[in-house]
Amino acid sequence: MYARAIRLSLRQLLDRETLRAMAKVIGLTIGSIALLGILLWQILLHLIVPTLQGWTGANWLGEDDAAGAALVLTLLGGWFLFRAIAMLFAGLFTDAIVASVEEDHYPAAFASAVPVPLRTEVALGLASLRRALVWNMVALPLYLLLLITGVGTILLAIALNAILLSRDLEAMVAARHPGLPPRPMPPARRRFTGLVASVAMVIPLFNLFAPIFGAAIAVHMLHMESE
Repeated sequence: MYARAIRLSLRQLLDRETLRAMAKVIGLTIGSIALLGILLWQILLHLIVPTLQGWTGANWLGEDDAAGAALVLTLLGGWFLFRAIAMLFAGLFTDAIVASVEEDHYPAAFASAVPVPLRTEVALGLASLRRALVWNMVALPLYLLLLITGVGTILLAIALNAILLSRDLEAMVAARHPGLPPRPMPPARRRFTGLVASVAMVIPLFNLFAPIFGAAIAVHMLHMESE
């Protein structure tokens, strides 16, 4: 059952509607991180560097130093914020993705579903962003401490975000079916959904597709009959 859900979700990434939604999520996510990087560069260039020069007389600090520091901080911040920002934008397009998967594989569920209002999609995305930022900030000291282990930081990030993503993805899919109970997935399926999506988030390049892939997995976990 779980292997079949992964296989179908990977295949779903080639669907036209999925590709369209995926392009929007990727573009908005990368664009947002780039804008944050530009903002950070301007803050360093026009505020931080002049302040340090005034305090320390470090006249060697200049535009190149501000640009280099901004690039490094943006890359680090992008890794930290990518999951939160991507899920925020994925929430805006989840309904189209979920509808595409249901139409292809679960016609009964597709027929009984209701469109998710934009305000609900925005609310789900913002709630996901808020939880991700709060809990990852709480875990930040542990992330830094576990850097000495080499893999501890990544394993903790996977575990924490698996819990958060399982809730987020379940809520996004269930929003099309308001008659379902608050937690419609069996616990094992919920944990599997979060873990697969969280692992996908840390795989270079594939993490760009991870929010859409996770949404497709969540649909299968909600509707697929046990084998």
